[in-house]
Amino acid sequence: MEIKRSIEIKSEEDTKAFGLELAERLEPGQVVALIGDLGTGKTTLTKYIAQGLGITSHISSPTFTIVKEYHEGRLPLYHFDVYRIADPEEFFNIGAEEYLNGDGVCIIEWADLVMEEIPDDSLFVFIEYGQKEGERIYRCTF
Repeated sequence: MEIKRSIEIKSEEDTKAFGLELAERLEPGQVVALIGDLGTGKTTLTKYIAQGLGITSHISSPTFTIVKEYHEGRLPLYHFDVYRIADPEEFFNIGAEEYLNGDGVCIIEWADLVMEEIPDDSLFVFIEYGQKEGERIYRCTF
């Protein structure tokens, strides 16, 4: 998987701009795979992608439910947090294949834990801490 660009995120406003821009280009059936350490802002980025899709519901991490569905936007959003999944096969036991092949957009936090189940054409965002507090680096495959 080739990193095509790196983006310096210096503030939450930068995160918002990136998320809104990404949302504009998303199409039915696309998967956005987010990979980053705890606290790097995966859910915050998801919140802004959802906003860009026209979703007004509060976005929170689906850590205990694994997936949350949002249907009020331009496209349905299926927000996964697979941190608690012990085995990638469990990802499919929760019906992930139907979501991945569905009519909405899937955002998968902790995608590295189920990497072999993620479609090859997914949009990957590797999120790393920046040099200063609050800064992040997004390494993207698109």
